[in-house]
Amino acid sequence: MCGIVGIIGKNAVTPHLVDCLRRLEYRGYDSAGIATLDNGGIERRRAEGKLFNLEARLEEQPLPGNIGIGHTRWATHGVPNEINAHPHATGKVAVVHNGIIENFQDLKDELEEAGHTLASDTDTEVIAHLITHYLEIGQSPEDATATALARLEGAFALGIIFAGEHDLMIAARQGSPLAIGYGDGEMFIGSDALALAPMTQRITYLEDGDWAVIHSEGVVVRDQDGIVIERPIQETAVSGALTGKAGHAHFMLKEIYEQPQVIGDTLHSFLNPADQTITLPDLPFDLADLPKITISACGTAFYAALTAKYWFEQIARVPVEVDIASEFRYRGMVMPEGGLAIFISQSGETADTLAALRYCKDQGQKILSIVNVAESTIARESDAVLQTYAGPEIGVASTKAFTTQLTVLACLAIVLARAKGSISHEREAALAEALTEVPARAAEVLNHDERLKELAQELSKARDVLFLGRGTSYAIAMEGALKLKEISYIHAEGYAAGEMKHGPIALIDDGVPVIVIAPSDELLDKTASNMQEVIARGGRVYFLSDTSGAKKLGDLAAHTIALPEVDPFVAPILHAIPVQLLAYHTAVAKGTDVDQPRNLAKSVTVE
Repeated sequence: MCGIVGIIGKNAVTPHLVDCLRRLEYRGYDSAGIATLDNGGIERRRAEGKLFNLEARLEEQPLPGNIGIGHTRWATHGVPNEINAHPHATGKVAVVHNGIIENFQDLKDELEEAGHTLASDTDTEVIAHLITHYLEIGQSPEDATATALARLEGAFALGIIFAGEHDLMIAARQGSPLAIGYGDGEMFIGSDALALAPMTQRITYLEDGDWAVIHSEGVVVRDQDGIVIERPIQETAVSGALTGKAGHAHFMLKEIYEQPQVIGDTLHSFLNPADQTITLPDLPFDLADLPKITISACGTAFYAALTAKYWFEQIARVPVEVDIASEFRYRGMVMPEGGLAIFISQSGETADTLAALRYCKDQGQKILSIVNVAESTIARESDAVLQTYAGPEIGVASTKAFTTQLTVLACLAIVLARAKGSISHEREAALAEALTEVPARAAEVLNHDERLKELAQELSKARDVLFLGRGTSYAIAMEGALKLKEISYIHAEGYAAGEMKHGPIALIDDGVPVIVIAPSDELLDKTASNMQEVIARGGRVYFLSDTSGAKKLGDLAAHTIALPEVDPFVAPILHAIPVQLLAYHTAVAKGTDVDQPRNLAKSVTVE
C-alpha cells in the first residue's frame, strides 16, 4: 500500500530517492518523506499530501547524504499529516514501513513505560523506538533489529538506517513485498522493481520472514531463524522508460489507449499464429481432470473473475465459484479434492488475494495465478502462472490490466474446453479467431472517445448512476460502476438488468442516468425489455451495444454508442473500454484527481 525506497550511494541520494518515490506514488500519496545521514546524524524532511509538497520542502531545506530512505504513505494508523508521515525516527534509528503492526499498542505501552516518548499516532513509530531500546542496552544494529523483528506481529516491509552507520541499511519483509537492487558499489531497496528501474535491473526479492543486512558492496540475507540464505538475483524487464504519460493528460488515459497493443501482446503469448490455436505453458496438472474451479480476486480483478465464470461454465462446462478475496477464507469453504484455485492480481502482491491463495494451498488445491508481475509473491507461491503483458500500470483505476486479464481468462477458457472435450474443433477455431480480432476492434472502440467525452459532460452533473447488463455484461456493468465511483466520486451501482424490478427500479427518475451494456447476444431481447421498463419511468438511457444492437434498439435510448460487431464471447473485453472512457472523462469534467483518487492506492498490500 505504501511505497518505500532506500539507497546506499556514492553521491548525494536525495534526488534519486525523490525520483524513486515519484515512481512509487501510485502506492500512496497521503504524505511523503526522506531521511538521510548527514555527518553521522539522521536528518529528515517530511510533508503532508502529495510528493510535490515534499519536493518544495527539499527546495527550501536541501538534504545531503549518500545513504537514505524514503516513503510515500497511504494512511492506516493515524491521520495523514506531517507528524504521521514516514520516515519515523529517534536520534539513533530511522524507519520506513509498508504494512500494519498488529500488536503496536502493546509495544507502545511498554515503550512509554520504559521512558520513550512517541510523537505520532502511527504503528510504525514503535519500530524505531523498539530498535532504539535494544541499541541502548548495548546491542549492535543487526542484533537490535533482529530482536525487534521477533516481537513484531502483522505485515511489514521495512527499510532502516542508523546514526553513524554510513554504509549500513537493514531491510525486512513479512507479508508486504520488498526488493533489493544491485548496483556498482551501490545498493537499493524498493517496494517493487518499478521504483528501482532507472538504477538497476538486477533484483532480489525477499521472501516472508527474510531480513537483509545491506552494505554498498553487497547483502547478507537471513531467514526468520537467523540462518544465512541465498536468494536468487533476477534480471527484471521493467524499464523506467515505460512510465511516462506519452503526451496524454493522465496515466489513465495513456493506459486506456495502450489497450490494443497490450491485449495483442498478451494474446500473442498464447496464440499460435500458424494454426490459430491457443496454447498455454506446460501446466503441472491436467485440466481434463478438474472437478471444479474456484476463483478469488479483489476489486476490478474480481469482475474479471466473474466474467470468466460465465466463460468456463458455458464453454468448458466446469462448475466455478467466484469469491471476493477479502471474504473468501473466512467462510471456511470446503474445497473439492483435485480442484483448481485461480487467483487474479495486477500487482501479484494483493494481501487478501495472497491470504486466500495460502488457504487454498493448505486445502490441497492446485494453484494458478494470473498476474502482471512475474516476480511477484503470488506468482512465486503458485503452481503455475499465466502472465498478462500490460506493462506498468500507474493509474490507480485499473484499465489495461483488466482487459489483459480478460484476454488471459478467455484463452484459458478455450484450452479448458478443449481439454474437457466440451467444444468442437470448429467452435474452438471460431473463438480463437474472435480473439485475434480484439486488438484491432479495440482500436476502433477508441474512435468513440470524443463522443464519450460529450456524454461524460452530462454524467458529471449526476448524483447517482446505474449500470445494467446481463450475462458477461453484468460483470462489465459492475466494473463500469466501480470505475465511475473510484475517480469521479459519483455514487454508481452495477446491477443485473433482470434484477431491476426486484428493487433498484425504485431509484429511477429523470435525474438518474442508466448505462445499459448489451451486445447482440442471446440476452439482447431480454435486456431490451429492461430498457423499456427504465424508459417508461423517465430514466435516461445511455446504450452501449454493437452495430446490430444499436440498429435494433438505439432509437429507444437517449444516447447510443455502436461498437464494432464481434463474437459475443469477446464482447466483454471491448465493452470494458467505453465504460473506462466514460469514467475518465466524467472525472476530468468534475476536476477530480484521475490518476490518484482520494483514499485509494494502487497496490493493496494490507488487509
